[in-house]
Amino acid sequence: MRGHRIELAEIHTALATLPGGQLHYHGRADDQVKIRGHRIELAEIHTALATLPGVDHAAVVAREDTPGHKQLTAYLTGTAAPGAAREALADRLPAYMIPAAIIKLDQLPLTVNGKLDIHALPTAEPGAVTPYRAPTNPTEETLAGIYAHVLGRDRVSVDDSFFDLGGEASCPCRSSPRPAPPD
Repeated sequence: MRGHRIELAEIHTALATLPGGQLHYHGRADDQVKIRGHRIELAEIHTALATLPGVDHAAVVAREDTPGHKQLTAYLTGTAAPGAAREALADRLPAYMIPAAIIKLDQLPLTVNGKLDIHALPTAEPGAVTPYRAPTNPTEETLAGIYAHVLGRDRVSVDDSFFDLGGEASCPCRSSPRPAPPD
């Protein structure tokens, strides 16, 4: 800092100078988000999704439909199936960049200015990652119960991935054992 002039490198940060010379941080000026400890460029996921066969249009957003639980959600139009798109993305991107949900739409909602209307995008159906399959033994019942409790869900399929459902390494610390009922 020299005097009252500040020279900033390209940092993708939106700042404003307040009276008196103080800086006010407005947030990031790019589409980078932090989820589960990873900095993720939404444009990188968008590009990978948009170039898949059968995808006409795509959008990727970081949603926080449950307070404190941010997850990636992708939207696509075209003939591509969400499951096939997820598998194709898994071949192109690291696991932490695979959206927790991929939702197929007839068309992406747009504002009157022709931009993506993020607020009009539908939320993902909870547990929509895989079809529900009930636990078949006591171990599966215990694990499904723990996952459901930690993730704040009513139930979890035995085929669901903890991380695909939005779980993160810090979640288990919230799974303190419930007190046993009195005898």
